[in-house]
Amino acid sequence: MRHALLSKTLRTLALVALVASTGWTHARLGAPNGAEQDENFVPRPELVHTASFGFTALAADYYWLQAVQLVGNAGDVSRSATQIGKLLDIVTELDPWVDHPYRFGAVWMTDSLRNVQHANDLLRRGIAYHPEDWRDRFYLGFNQFFYLEDNEAAAETLEPATRLTGAPPYLPRLVARLRSESDGLDSAAVFLEELARRAPDDSKRAEYEKALDEIETERRARFLDEARAEYKRRSGRDITAVEDLLAGPSPVLRQIPSEPNGGEWKLNEADQIVSTHYGSRYVVHRNPVDDERRARWRAERESEETAK
Repeated sequence: MRHALLSKTLRTLALVALVASTGWTHARLGAPNGAEQDENFVPRPELVHTASFGFTALAADYYWLQAVQLVGNAGDVSRSATQIGKLLDIVTELDPWVDHPYRFGAVWMTDSLRNVQHANDLLRRGIAYHPEDWRDRFYLGFNQFFYLEDNEAAAETLEPATRLTGAPPYLPRLVARLRSESDGLDSAAVFLEELARRAPDDSKRAEYEKALDEIETERRARFLDEARAEYKRRSGRDITAVEDLLAGPSPVLRQIPSEPNGGEWKLNEADQIVSTHYGSRYVVHRNPVDDERRARWRAERESEETAK
């Protein structure tokens, strides 16, 4: 009994010494000011594991607090993103059952393509340890969509999340929209039809059926786009109204397809053929600021691929 108590006391003192010495060294290097800290100072997870003397969860808490403090103290968090990733590697290796740290990286590690990919690796680890939590899949799907511009991968990541407890009701429709831009409307429709078939109640089924209605509307709008292209080819000019597709002795169309919701077809301000019921086309909407950021990521990826 005394031997066990002595052993536990020594281990506790050793851990305290570890934490104290680590904090002292950080202070000596000017660590508390975040971006000024040398990212190479962060030890490898396996070394921390050995030095923790079995108190891995406590050591994980210490490095988690370091990551949080780094964000709080840094004026420009992007300058500390790589170091944040290293700290999160320690946290999740020592205590893989943690929750929020996996997603913490996705929020702050967005300064470079390398760090986004590192954040994605952390999220995949989170999914492995928390397979029933939809949130890690959501952040991974967002990174794949927004930064990597891979709609198909994002849809594949998000689809399992739609069946998890707590997942937001809009998630299935988001997956369908992503697929409509990568695999086409037909695969998006098949996905939604399956969800509607398995819907647990009438309200969920109605939501999926509404998304199917949007897909059918977009399918007819794309048919009109093709007719518009044929009109340009024949006449050498563009239409001024959708009804122009019926004009002339040899009209491109003999009949305009009906709008599924009882509305009409018109040209909007962006000169697109749209339904008056929805007023816009069936796409994942992005604002100009997002487009600029995506262009920067695309250039970085292309530069890396060229260098290979």
